[in-house]
Amino acid sequence: MKTVDLNADMGESFGPWIMGNDAGILDVVTSANIACGFHAGDADVMARTMRLALDRGVGLGAHPGFADLQGFGRRRIKLSGEELTNMITYQLGAAQAMARVVGGDIRHLKLHGALSNMASEDIEMARICYAAAEKAQPGIVIMTLAGTAQQRACEELGLTWAGEIFADRAYNDDATLVDRSLPGAVIHDAATAGRRMAEMVREGAIITDSGKRVPTRIDTICCHGDTPEAIEIAQAVRDALAATGVTLQKL
Repeated sequence: MKTVDLNADMGESFGPWIMGNDAGILDVVTSANIACGFHAGDADVMARTMRLALDRGVGLGAHPGFADLQGFGRRRIKLSGEELTNMITYQLGAAQAMARVVGGDIRHLKLHGALSNMASEDIEMARICYAAAEKAQPGIVIMTLAGTAQQRACEELGLTWAGEIFADRAYNDDATLVDRSLPGAVIHDAATAGRRMAEMVREGAIITDSGKRVPTRIDTICCHGDTPEAIEIAQAVRDALAATGVTLQKL
């Protein structure tokens, strides 16, 4: 029987400013990618989100991004290899420490926003980020944008990885995500999201905007937690997968 993980980005509130409904989406997903304080989140939010996830049996993951609170980590920043290494190490270390204190452990790492998009195009950048994560936590599962340079970097480095597709994002023919600034880049209709995820899992391929099939291993599906329809989309994906005989299981 086919199994997949259902993940969501969360812990992205900051002080009194609230982003998303983490408590609600944690009732639907099986893995949580928790912001580490650079692109979003803070120590209190991280601790609170991790406790909520553990209470629901949801796997914990670190979600590092660029130091860009104002731009929510969605602006591209050019860094040296040393800077990238230190940035990943620092954020993963914070997530590891907080997870231990609240009684859990970090199971996976997933790059956020512009950092992820750049690493999906630049294999050397992906190698640097993932080598840093592996050095800080040997054997950590790397969530990769399936079919991109991120996946190839993990394969070359011999890392443990999980191929990820997105329920609420459109795809280019090279398996990268359509830029958020373009029309149709973000999918807001829950029924559409559920239907397309079931189809991609069934076919074992990313289906792009043009209709092209990009064969790939699909281990986990992301439902972004910062959109108004987040919970509806996550539930629609879960229901659509169940209807086709796919079982949800955390990484």
